Amino acid sequence: MDESPAYLPAMHDAAMPDDLIRTAKFNLGSVVRHRIYPFRGVVFDVDPEFANTDEWWQAIPEEVRPRKDQPFYHLLAENADSEYIAYVSEQNLVPDTSGEALRHAGISEVFDRAPDGAYRVRAGQAN
Repeated sequence: MDESPAYLPAMHDAAMPDDLIRTAKFNLGSVVRHRIYPFRGVVFDVDPEFANTDEWWQAIPEEVRPRKDQPFYHLLAENADSEYIAYVSEQNLVPDTSGEALRHAGISEVFDRAPDGAYRVRAGQAN
């Protein structure tokens, strides 16, 4: 089990109110799955709150559109048919406890796989 602390924004902007500083639920290297759609992936980056375009956000059907005021995760994701990069809100992710290895081709560029199966950021890859 990864004992590293949850992601916390690296810089505390003096203009940012303390109530906007959040701790993300998942760490770099966490394996997660989407709570609705059939895909899973490994976290390789975290935004403390939504940081994509409004066009991207508006393209999500309103009935499932996530709040912007939460962490969003960049995943090396995969489903039964393909591998891709996903950008997913914290409210739509749950831990993947299957223990199954991920097949995404980009994983070896960012992570090493520990003997216990955990994904650890490769030396020199951390932001």
